[in-house]
Amino acid sequence: MAVSCGIVGLPNVGKSTIFSAFSAAQAEVGNFPFCTIEPNMAVVEVPDKRLELIHGFIETDRVLPAVVQVVDIAGLVKGASEGEGMGNQFLGNIKECSAIMHVVRCFEGQKVIREEAVDPVGDIEVIELELALADLVTVRRACERCAKKARVDKEASNLLSVYQKAEALLEQGRQLRSSDWTKEERKILKPLCPLTLKPVLYVANVSDEDLDGSSTHAKAVAQHAMANGSEWIPICGDIELELRRMDEEEKEMFMKEFGVEELGLGRLTKSVYALLGLQTYFTAGEIEIRAWTIHEGDTAPVAAGVIHTDFQQKFIRAQVYSVGDLTEYGSEAAVKAAGKLRTEGKEYVMRDGDIAHFLI
Repeated sequence: MAVSCGIVGLPNVGKSTIFSAFSAAQAEVGNFPFCTIEPNMAVVEVPDKRLELIHGFIETDRVLPAVVQVVDIAGLVKGASEGEGMGNQFLGNIKECSAIMHVVRCFEGQKVIREEAVDPVGDIEVIELELALADLVTVRRACERCAKKARVDKEASNLLSVYQKAEALLEQGRQLRSSDWTKEERKILKPLCPLTLKPVLYVANVSDEDLDGSSTHAKAVAQHAMANGSEWIPICGDIELELRRMDEEEKEMFMKEFGVEELGLGRLTKSVYALLGLQTYFTAGEIEIRAWTIHEGDTAPVAAGVIHTDFQQKFIRAQVYSVGDLTEYGSEAAVKAAGKLRTEGKEYVMRDGDIAHFLI
């Protein structure tokens, strides 16, 4: 399944630095507003130590990790919902993303131009207000389209009721994700691609002296995220970019010196997976070992359909074991001999870390 995240934030908060640190693509990084005009896009491999663990027991031609598409979008400014700055172009790019990574400046200093004092929560509120205003325009148009039909058509009346609920929230400047929506209501809103309904991960771009996010600025982001039922992580974009440019030996020494236990990309993708309710299963054989991304709660046929759509329709059964089983017994044959290779049917709910063979 395709997973995409849009990196958003005010101009000059470190979006392009973080994008370059997480991908092989190098975005232009500049100390001036709107350094990024066209969105930078990259397919980023999801770090997963279990792939090499599997490879240690199963010989294969290639190892393929799961991937996430990351989009570095032009900085948003006050008035973007009315076309200021990159305006509508920016907002259109967000509509195509599964989730939002909201980068917030949490470092002091003159390295990056900023006339105002560093104010993470104030920055967040600027962007979230613009997103709410943009959604309000979309929802009001939807209300206008349904209004006449709703008088005589029950389906249109149901649509209008949901649109009006969204309109009332947005008029208060609230994000749609702040309210509880039924599955049916979300289905009605989905075609509108509301920006404020997308899950958000707040990324506090901290200094190299605040890697754990213990500063006042970072804590402000954490408190805002908690109050809004969202997740956050502290990341130092400058250090991550430096690490990206180093060879493995240099990287290991640098990480020890700064006390970095895990690269930001690993922490980021774990957070995004948790945010979107995603998990990973694997296929493993002589040709390839591969990680596949599915939703928590997906059944075996749905998981097979991620490989190819025909696999879901033609699914018969699956043979399943876990990475833990492989580690314990040392080979797939030994797993089978120990009775740990299970045959599962259409109702089987996949677990994170399953290794599966599908019969279609």
